[in-house]
Parts: sequence; structure tokens; C-alpha cells
Amino acid sequence: MKILLIRHGETTGDVEDRYGGSYDDSLTEKGRQQLQETAKHLAGIRVDKLYTSTLKRAKESAEIINAALNTEVEYLDGLRERNYGVLGGLTKQEALQKYPEAVEAHKDPKNTDPEGESLTEFSDRVLRTFQYISSQKLETVVVVSHGGPIKTILRQLALPIPEKIGDGEIIEAHHN
Repeated sequence: MKILLIRHGETTGDVEDRYGGSYDDSLTEKGRQQLQETAKHLAGIRVDKLYTSTLKRAKESAEIINAALNTEVEYLDGLRERNYGVLGGLTKQEALQKYPEAVEAHKDPKNTDPEGESLTEFSDRVLRTFQYISSQKLETVVVVSHGGPIKTILRQLALPIPEKIGDGEIIEAHHN
């Protein structure tokens, strides 16, 4: 199976310097333009199915991409970004004022943010979802998600993990 992993475009939270995670924000105009460029790169490729996170920024990205692909779309909660608990949606400055200990602990991804999702819970959720996608008898799929889930999938496939995944970036992977 050929898997095209795509990160959503720029969001309002990116511009406002917010902790993202499962915070549900929208694409900016620049983010929509980024995904239109991504869609142009995919035009003409036969894709059997598009899977997307249920967070608004990923769904918006998937809709833009699917305008070029015109394929079946499946929305999967398991492709959502990690839940950052009390930090999710706060600006970095607000978080530092309200939860300085949590901000410091958040720097180590092995820590669980207060009211958040542990790294193990997050990884298990994403990998169960990836196993479901992989079990489908399809040749080429697109997965629209977030940096954390994409890195988790790449790790599972023993592929190099970029330090940062760009807005609208396409990473091609293969899985038997």
C-alpha cells in the first residue's frame, strides 16, 4: 500500500502561537492556499481512499485535497493530534502564566499534561487507527492528519522522522 501522509495547513492557532493538540482551530487563508498547492501536486494520482482526522483543520485540508482527488473520505478520531489537556488552545504566554509547571513538563513528550493524553495512550490510539487503515485492501491512500500522528506512523514504519513537518507537506510511505 502506498500511503501519502499530509499535514494540515497553517492554522489560526499557529499564527496566535497557541498550544494545538486536540484544540479545534481552523485554517488561515494561507493554510487554505498551502493545501491548494498540495492538491495540485496530487492531481492526476489515482487514490483509493482519503482518511482524515476529525479535527476541523484536518477536515478543511482534506476537503481542499479531495476537490482534486474526488475519492471516498473517511473521518477517523484516531488520527487526531494528542490531547494536551489544560494547555490545549492556550497561547504560550497564557499557559506560562496559568500553568508554568505544566509548560516546563510539556517540553518532555513522555510527560502527560494535566487532564491530557499520555504518550502511550496517544501512540496506541494512532497505531490502532493505522492498523485499521493498513488492513484495507487498497493500493494508494491519503492520510490527512497532524504532526504527532504522522511521526508516530513514520516511527512504526521505521522511516526517518523529520524534526518538523511543513504545512501541507506530503510524505510518501509504503506498507505491506
